[in-house]
Amino acid sequence: MKSESPHILVVDDHREIRDAVTRFLQKSGLRATSATGAADMDQKLAVGSFDLIVLDVMMPGEDGLSVCRRLSASGSCPIIMLTALGDDTDRIIGLEIGADDYLPKPFNPRELLARIKAVLRRSERLQSLAGRLAGKTVLFAQWSLDVDRRALLSETGIQESLSNSEFRLLITFLERPRLILSREQLLDLTAGRSAGPFDRTIDNQVSRLRRKIEADPMRPRIITTVRNGGYSLATDVEIAS
Repeated sequence: MKSESPHILVVDDHREIRDAVTRFLQKSGLRATSATGAADMDQKLAVGSFDLIVLDVMMPGEDGLSVCRRLSASGSCPIIMLTALGDDTDRIIGLEIGADDYLPKPFNPRELLARIKAVLRRSERLQSLAGRLAGKTVLFAQWSLDVDRRALLSETGIQESLSNSEFRLLITFLERPRLILSREQLLDLTAGRSAGPFDRTIDNQVSRLRRKIEADPMRPRIITTVRNGGYSLATDVEIAS
C-alpha cells in the first residue's frame, strides 16, 4: 500500500479554476500539482509520478480530447475530463477515447473530490486484478498478452499497444472467458458506472479492440456479439508461467 497520499495533476488553462482546484485537493489531504496546458503537463509528467489527471477539454493549443487520446494510448494514469456544461459530444467522445469519468463546469469541488476517489478505487481494483497476473503471459486465440507491459503479441510477431480502456476491457474478458457479458455489466466492470440510454461506449471500445485482435473485425471470432445479450470472449484462456 502506498505510504503517500495520491498525487493529482490538474491541467487547466484558466488560472482561477486551476489554482482553486489544486488548493482544495491539497486541503483535502491529496498531493496536487497544476499545469497550464498540454505542453506544461508533458513537462510535469516527464519528471513526476501521478495517480490521476484532471484534464480540461477546452484548452488552447492541444485540446483536452487530443491529450486524453494520446495519454490513453500510452497507458497513462486515470483521467477525469472537465467539460462545458451540457456539452454531451465532448463527454461521450472523452469517455470513448479513454477518459475514466467527466464532470461538467461549473462544478462543486466536493463532487470532483468524490469522483477522484471513486476513480482511484476503480484503478486500484484493476491493478489488483492485473496483479494476480503480474509477470504472467496470458494466451488466447493467436495472441499473448504481456500483462506487465500491457502489450499484445501475435503468433506472427505483430505487437499491439493497448490504451487504458482497451486494457481494462480485455482484462475483463480474459477473466471471464466464454461468459456472456451485457453492455451494462461491461461498463460497470470497466468504468464503475451505469450506461445512459444512448451510451455506446462499450460498443465503440469493443470495435477498437476487435480491430487490433481479429483477423476480420467485421466477422469476429474472438470477441463475439450475442444477440440480445452483449459480448463474449469465444476462446479458451491459458495463463503461462
